[in-house]
Amino acid sequence: MEAIRIILLAALGAAVLTTAGLTLAWWMEPERRLRRALRKALGDGAEAEALSPSEGKAAALDFQTGQLLVLWNRGASGLVYEFEEVDGAELIVDGHVVARVRRGEQRKQLDVMAPDAEQVVLRLIFDDARNPEFELSLWTTGLPTPAGSPPEALRLGRRWLSHVEALLK
Repeated sequence: MEAIRIILLAALGAAVLTTAGLTLAWWMEPERRLRRALRKALGDGAEAEALSPSEGKAAALDFQTGQLLVLWNRGASGLVYEFEEVDGAELIVDGHVVARVRRGEQRKQLDVMAPDAEQVVLRLIFDDARNPEFELSLWTTGLPTPAGSPPEALRLGRRWLSHVEALLK
């Protein structure tokens, strides 16, 4: 009888430890961690988000407060820029700038759809001497990203360019 009680207690302890470990792994998941950091910094007001969990980077726009937030180091570090400090954005596919929006310049439209792109990067450009740009990988072959394919990453990038263009006006 005593042996059964010890076996049951050991099984219960193992189940509790397994559940705690799974909960911690879920809580510390890179994408979930980045979203928590974005909510903590901006509240629930972010109108646009771009995440790169594999890089530990994220960006978000909040039109109510007029701020753009960039995070890196899995959300542990970041900067908040006022819209006046944003100079532009570029969409880079496989090392080539395919679309651009800059303050005081005409927009370079996205005219290339690359369904087999190996990398799609959003570069945000700021009026900041220490941190003049921030690159966020929207798609990289072989790495899991919220944008499930190159065309989805290009759509997200185009949406971000439209948002940045709107805030520059």
